[in-house]
Amino acid sequence: MIAKVTVEEVVRVAELAHLKLTQEETVHLRSDLNAILDYVAELNELDTAGVAPLAQMSELPGELGDAADLSSRRPDQVQPSLDRATVMQQAPETNQVLFKVPKVIER
Repeated sequence: MIAKVTVEEVVRVAELAHLKLTQEETVHLRSDLNAILDYVAELNELDTAGVAPLAQMSELPGELGDAADLSSRRPDQVQPSLDRATVMQQAPETNQVLFKVPKVIER
């Protein structure tokens, strides 16, 4: 038996995410979350003993998904970054260490 998401938990998570849900949306979201948990529980029942773990999910050859094609990737190289003093001079507001930005989230 899998634990089910309650309406109270949906309301609490919505509050933490600063979402305003109607009662109908709350009930619908609770149903969706419980369906997801049921599906995950079903997946957990699968026998994966003989399945090798994947390092990458992409199936695109030559992209980051092709583990055998490491030679086509660019090597990691240390490169100089931007000069802090030059960047800070161009910022609208700064304390010469960090950019100052307006508060965008209020509660």
